[in-house]
Amino acid sequence: MGNELDKILIKYDQPGFKERFIGIREAVFRATHFGPGSEKDKQLDAILIEVFQRDDEAVAEYTEKFDGVKLTPEQFKISETELQEAHKAIDKKLLKSIQQAIKNVREYQTKIFVGKDKSFKTTGIRYTPIKRVGICVPGASAPLPSTVIMTAVPAQVAGVTEIVVVSPPRYNGSIHPVILATCKELKIKEVYRIGGAQAVMALAKGTKTIRSVDKIVGPGNAWVQNAKKKLLGLVGIDSIAGPSEVLIIANNKANPAWVAADMLSQAEHNPGSAVLCTESEKLALDVLAELKRQVAELGRSKETIDCLLEFGAIMVLRNMADIVNHANFFATEHLQIQCGKQSRKIADKIQNAGAIFIGEYSPVAVGDYWAGPSHTLPTGRSAKFFSALSANDFIKSTSIIEYDKKKLAASADDIIRLAEAEGLDAHARSVRIRQGNRG
Repeated sequence: MGNELDKILIKYDQPGFKERFIGIREAVFRATHFGPGSEKDKQLDAILIEVFQRDDEAVAEYTEKFDGVKLTPEQFKISETELQEAHKAIDKKLLKSIQQAIKNVREYQTKIFVGKDKSFKTTGIRYTPIKRVGICVPGASAPLPSTVIMTAVPAQVAGVTEIVVVSPPRYNGSIHPVILATCKELKIKEVYRIGGAQAVMALAKGTKTIRSVDKIVGPGNAWVQNAKKKLLGLVGIDSIAGPSEVLIIANNKANPAWVAADMLSQAEHNPGSAVLCTESEKLALDVLAELKRQVAELGRSKETIDCLLEFGAIMVLRNMADIVNHANFFATEHLQIQCGKQSRKIADKIQNAGAIFIGEYSPVAVGDYWAGPSHTLPTGRSAKFFSALSANDFIKSTSIIEYDKKKLAASADDIIRLAEAEGLDAHARSVRIRQGNRG
């Protein structure tokens, strides 16, 4: 079965090389975004409209339809007792790891936080925390406490006072207790067992039981991400996140078994994109052999192979300059560089990536759980204009302008001239009248 993977190995001088590279990017984009007017796009519009018009009633109906759980609006919210019980019951070693991860993220986010007011002679800038933030936590088959940590802690560092968590009731009709325990550890009191596009609309508009938020962050499936995109403007969002992805730059110094393992760690998300770019044909062949060997050991082997065939590639390029150019075009979520002593030098040339993992001992998992930067990252080439989620995404800036009589007088003629050039007579008058001229 693994021999199918021979198709993902392609060299720069083979026909279709460029098309294959671009095709992966387009495939990831298609997996993220609903086409305008498509059937899914119409279904999403219908969900959002129903929740907008019928409030909690529609949220309950879609929760039963999509999650198979019948809830009344009064049952949406997780009680304080449930949070306490989950925290009390969690494995103590796991809780200790969660606490250390929280500490690591808090320390990093505090170091990079830029939200300090600045004043100049007549102008300045004031930073204010966003008051109320909603966090989407996917209802995966396994719990995702790391998502809570990587979204809530940056918000707390920024000074957000109200944090709301939503997650679909996929664990015995509720949210997995590990997620609840993590919320309790972070002193998050508002947790709702709802998910999907209906939860996004509930957060954005507000319902009788859930007050609206000012910004929605966090990962989720295509329905969640497209709902966020449609509601941007009614509410702020972090980015539009699609399938997880990694691009690995490696040379003949890299360990092929490790490179293959790193590719599979993303491909097993299904969908998930995994691309290797190298100038070493030998490494490419060795990694391919390792992929075949390791994928056979996975419980979801067939699904992972299918994912590699659609969203993956092992690409042999001419030289490192070409590799860097391809990496910057790809603008991947996770960029790993495994090139021995050259890794840091290569990293300095990367302009577009959500997160860069330098060296062979920096797998993506270190960033996912432990290092400090948030693992909520831009995908699908959006690293060209979106950034990794951080504490700085939870503040907003207000411009401060303070002129006195003398300063305004010195600038009045220029301001009036510019206003009149734009045909805005009242703008000009608002300055002129302060100079004693009512004309």
